[in-house]
Amino acid sequence: MEPILKLEHIQKYYGNEGNLTKAIQDISFSVAEGEFLGIMGASGSGKTTLLNCISTIDTVSAGHIYLEGTDVTELRPKSLARFRRENLGFVFQDFNLLDTLTISENIALALAINGEVEPRIQEMAEKLNIRDILDKYPYQVSGGQKQRCACARAIINHPKLLLADEPTGALDSHSAQMLLSTIQSINEQLNATILMVTHDAFTASYAGRILFLQDGKIFTELNKGSDSRSAFFEKILHILTLLGGGVSHVC
Repeated sequence: MEPILKLEHIQKYYGNEGNLTKAIQDISFSVAEGEFLGIMGASGSGKTTLLNCISTIDTVSAGHIYLEGTDVTELRPKSLARFRRENLGFVFQDFNLLDTLTISENIALALAINGEVEPRIQEMAEKLNIRDILDKYPYQVSGGQKQRCACARAIINHPKLLLADEPTGALDSHSAQMLLSTIQSINEQLNATILMVTHDAFTASYAGRILFLQDGKIFTELNKGSDSRSAFFEKILHILTLLGGGVSHVC
């Protein structure tokens, strides 16, 4: 089966010849449909730049990115907005909700106006356990509920790829654990393909495979396989130690 996402020799440079910064250096990998892939690395390792290139927020300096056979790097600027809308879902650390709209209206922003809007919102809210807050405003709900609203908005159009950038960064430990369980459920029950950038071992332990970046290159990768999440977490910590990364805790 062809991978849903494929990167071939991606490079990203900033600056000019006299002062060139190589943010990404010859990265290649693929992601299967329904896979939950984590990307880890220290600050400056290139993980956010890589996510920005995949999401078309930034352009690559060399190489190709394919999403279901479409060469994303060849898309013209006028085609990019439509491409993102039809193929990508985004979950950010800071929620990106509009305070003047209800939770339901925030979710509806991702939908075209038609008669199916309300049933789809109700269905997604039920799956993410936020049905009872649909009529509330973002300032009336918790951080975890805001992030689940952001998840609902990101996946309601059934995107080919869900991109999550440090999704638990603004949450307390309890809310983070609830959100990660939600993201894992989205992956398993909806067969959503997820690519998540994180610096946190606890967060990464929910993924099925992790790519570790160092200095703009892939240092190594780790597959969960049949390991428990706790065992996977310990393996993640070991690699982070080799990279000089941080430590978290898992229960």
